[in-house]
Amino acid sequence: MPLYEHVYLARQDLSVQQVEELTAKLSAVITDNGGKITKTEYWGLKSLSYRIAKNRKAHLTLLNVESPSAALTEVERQERLSEDCLRYLTIRVEELEEGPSAMMRKSDRDDRGDRGDRGDRGGRGGDRGERRPRRDDDSQDASVED
Repeated sequence: MPLYEHVYLARQDLSVQQVEELTAKLSAVITDNGGKITKTEYWGLKSLSYRIAKNRKAHLTLLNVESPSAALTEVERQERLSEDCLRYLTIRVEELEEGPSAMMRKSDRDDRGDRGDRGDRGGRGGDRGERRPRRDDDSQDASVED
């Protein structure tokens, strides 16, 4: 059977329990159509890059699915009918990822490093603490030497 990763965004005003109930409802559709859910991850309430249907945030959930395509077609139909689901994305993959997804791995978020240490920026005028004389100071010095 084909393997899929399915992510959906639920409205921000839903509780976590309501999102879990929606996930259970979608999972039941998949299992009733001959598929199985290998992993479910709730990614939490995240800020969106832009507003979707007047929502600035959304609950994100990932489902790793092994099922026929008809089951996912039905899930997507149910999500289009539901007012609680803002967006969804289904991707067919060669193999499902074992362990936690990239969104759940804490080590990836910590690898960005300290933003204060940016190293040599190059071409920006050197050290910011160093003062250069003003142009009018140079012209005054030249007239005094004459």
